[in-house]
Amino acid sequence: MTPVDLNRQVAIVTGGSRGMGKAIAARLLRSGAKVALWALPDEALRQAGRELSGLGDVKAVGVDVSDEHAVAQAMRQTAIELGPASILVNSAGISGPHVPLWQTGTADWRRVMDVNLGSAFFCCRAAIPAMQEARYGRIVNVASVAGKESPALLGAYAASKAAMISLTKTLGKELATSGILVNAITPGPTRTEMLANTPPEQVAAMLAKVPMQRLLEPDEVAAAVAWLVSRECSFTTGAVLDLSGGRASY
Repeated sequence: MTPVDLNRQVAIVTGGSRGMGKAIAARLLRSGAKVALWALPDEALRQAGRELSGLGDVKAVGVDVSDEHAVAQAMRQTAIELGPASILVNSAGISGPHVPLWQTGTADWRRVMDVNLGSAFFCCRAAIPAMQEARYGRIVNVASVAGKESPALLGAYAASKAAMISLTKTLGKELATSGILVNAITPGPTRTEMLANTPPEQVAAMLAKVPMQRLLEPDEVAAAVAWLVSRECSFTTGAVLDLSGGRASY
């Protein structure tokens, strides 16, 4: 593991109870950061808090990140318990239904947009004022290669991730002289619970598109995020770091 110094940093990781979010939180803790896991208040969150407690100062904060009022309250709670956040990783996400776009229900569409895109907007909006006051901050939005390639049968998910890339670029420009850097990553198929719930034929089709011919591991995602949230990442903002094993064409 390449050492990254995150001592005296406070990080919020949404979707931190499982999958990529949990791996990212573990890596940030090992690098010296205090970490708030933001996720729905369920047993997975409680278990993640217990498992990661041996790595450093971690708080499990139950919050529906698609609810702007809950996000504002969680930000206040995190600031009291750990201090103002200097790092925000928007990792919360759901895949939604695997159906043709015109068969996607309105409730499903709105839920995917609320969880994947709305949460990133609410969390950025809540975190940025304290970062502006400190003249320092690092934000990483976990998008997806689907946001670049717009695969069939994942219309809502792909649209939400494409919008997250655009949100990242806008914020990167708006905050360019503030000391706050905003970047995105676009993982390809990753060995997580979300993938485990994907129909096997779709997993096989996704894997066939990856030139490296394997799945991405959560720890590999965490390694990329660790650099993006470090002080060594100093001249990169509004950027999209590809983690697709050579699949993405741009």
